[in-house]
Amino acid sequence: IQGHISEDRIKGMKCSASLDVLFLLDGSYSIGKGTFERSKHFAVRLCDALDIHPDRVRVGMIQFSSTPHLEFPLDSYLTKQEVKDRIKRIAFRGGSTETGRALKCILRKGFPGGRNSSVPEVLIIISDGKSQGSTLMPAMQVKERHVRVFAVGIKFPRWEELHVLASEPTEQHVLFAGDANDAANGLYSTLTGSVCSATAPGCKVESHPCERRTLETVKELAGNYVCWKGSKQLNAVQASLCPFYRWKRVLIKHPSRCFRTVCSDPCDSQPCQNGGTCVPEGLDKYHCLCPVGYGGDIHCAPKLSLECSVDLLFLVDSSAGVMLEGFLRYKAFLKRFLQAVMGQDSPMNVGVAQYDSDVRIPIEVSQHKNAFSLMKSIDALNFSGGGTLTGRALQYIAQHGFRSTPAFAGVQDDLPRVVVLLTDSKSQDPVAEAANYARDRDLFLIGVGSSFMRAELTQMTGNPKQTIVYSDPQDLFNKIPELQRRICSVDNPEGCQAQSLDLAFVVDASSEVGLENFLRLRDFVRSSCLHFNINRDVTQIALVIYGSKAHTVFTLDTHTSNSAVLQAINQVPFLGDLASAGSALLHIYGDVMTVQKGARPGVNKVVVVLTNGGSMEDAAAPAQQLRDNGILVFVVVIGDAQRDTLLRVAGSPNYLIYISSYEDLQYYQDLIIERICEEAKSPVNLCKPNPCMNQGVCILGPGSYHCECHGWEGPHCESSKDQQMATTAGRFSRAPQHTKRRVDQRR
Repeated sequence: IQGHISEDRIKGMKCSASLDVLFLLDGSYSIGKGTFERSKHFAVRLCDALDIHPDRVRVGMIQFSSTPHLEFPLDSYLTKQEVKDRIKRIAFRGGSTETGRALKCILRKGFPGGRNSSVPEVLIIISDGKSQGSTLMPAMQVKERHVRVFAVGIKFPRWEELHVLASEPTEQHVLFAGDANDAANGLYSTLTGSVCSATAPGCKVESHPCERRTLETVKELAGNYVCWKGSKQLNAVQASLCPFYRWKRVLIKHPSRCFRTVCSDPCDSQPCQNGGTCVPEGLDKYHCLCPVGYGGDIHCAPKLSLECSVDLLFLVDSSAGVMLEGFLRYKAFLKRFLQAVMGQDSPMNVGVAQYDSDVRIPIEVSQHKNAFSLMKSIDALNFSGGGTLTGRALQYIAQHGFRSTPAFAGVQDDLPRVVVLLTDSKSQDPVAEAANYARDRDLFLIGVGSSFMRAELTQMTGNPKQTIVYSDPQDLFNKIPELQRRICSVDNPEGCQAQSLDLAFVVDASSEVGLENFLRLRDFVRSSCLHFNINRDVTQIALVIYGSKAHTVFTLDTHTSNSAVLQAINQVPFLGDLASAGSALLHIYGDVMTVQKGARPGVNKVVVVLTNGGSMEDAAAPAQQLRDNGILVFVVVIGDAQRDTLLRVAGSPNYLIYISSYEDLQYYQDLIIERICEEAKSPVNLCKPNPCMNQGVCILGPGSYHCECHGWEGPHCESSKDQQMATTAGRFSRAPQHTKRRVDQRR
């Protein structure tokens, strides 16, 4: 509990013991009627920290001003509600503040209506501390009779006087009524250390910094004024300057330490999963408020459904690497997942395979038509415990995992095929080639494993978004909603997975960046490429590095798969000379984003520049030239750089991303990919950049374009008239069809 103590928690903590508590309530004019009402409210709040009962805590009250007045003795009211109601009816009396006289009255007459001396006595004085006479002697005599005295400051108290009244140690016996909850907790905490029963399990008393406030009147020099004084000469006066003072009220804050009881909250263990909100009920109970789609149990288990129609095969690691415990966990996860997502009408195309050195498919896809028989089959799966040959398992599943069983003769089952790999041990054979083989056969791979498996799983799935990692065994079950979303994204790929895009990375490889940081930039490009589906129909990627000159590592049409692009990026060299971003962007315009080098008409084009921001002065003009031709320029700057220059290169703050260090680059990847993907969905001008070569003019038509050629022939003016055109024409014959198909989709 930090600073403010909630009212609910105070009501859960009550001092329970045989105890006589007498309130001494300041009703003088210095308090005033408004503050007196606040004092009554505070006394009511303190009663919440007391277990009021005839056999336990009894409460009485005296109001004092010029003279003390007994409002009610300790034996008048026997329940907490009666005491609180009576306090609320007390009327303000007014008068001077004679705190010493009230204490002397208690010394003479004792606690009115109190029990014998064997019952501890507690005196709670609620006052602003501004007594008319000395309180030192009577306060000392009261405390010598073993009465425990609490002094509570109200309004703007005189704290030094309250410290005189209070028992030792004073920091535990001086309270401030300005925060009623905190003061009630402080009272409970101090009493618990001696007279009350022990604190509840999981509770402890702690000190914390607090603040006392008071208004003090100070004398302040306002200036000087001319005054006349007598002189030694007879009948003469002398002009002089006299000081002029005024009195000012100043709010002074005194740092102090207070004590309070802190109890472990039943919600501290975060029992509500999947974004549920924990609501405490007293000191040891709680309930969860679950978001939409959850509430399958009291802890917000998923209430999901597999709304998408897929053929789903779970490939479960049963090797010695995961051990029996891990295999049993996977079985429990399978059952929890299927219970969460399978309703009455859910398609039941679910199978389970398990592997170690060998692969078995004990539950064929579509073998079971109801959830009950499927659960029984999962229960019957046995741990085998051989080697971990994940690559072999993927190869086998790609060939034998989905045997088509058409409903009617001659009709093939064409549902998307999803493989969910559950593993927690590194493969003992190569996985990349087998995973490519599986993906090439239109299997949608999803990897689920602990965090140290992330890199290997991503290598298999080909996309970080199809990799699900958990932090500890219990966290695996929290991934059920995410797995459901991933399975159902097969028909609706996220990001740029289904969006056509021509993308060029331009990487600063100059000496200003340095070899170590260049390798970080190279790794960033490599991991970014995993977010795209690289082939002729979806995303094409080019890579350019630059120092004083630009070098094309590969063009848009060089590589047609993710694995080929990743392999090529690994070979990129560091240049290490001076930087010229301008020449790199000119190179992109004239030699990369061109039809000759694989750029596709009607496809969005994006250039991402990765730089430390140096030597960018010559880049503004070529960047504008790219934008004028429909090519977007993103500038990602690592470190400090001139904002004005970079803004001219990016063209807009929306396309300029600042990152403080190369180490932080990885954390911005999702943001950068998301921005690129948003742009990939914007409308395209089919004639920008100009798809026509050799000064041909691009003419837009309804849903397509054509090139007007001068001295050249071919769909893109690519051949001179006296050349044999067959080969070249064939090479570009697909482009207009692609363009027309894309434009029709946009419309």
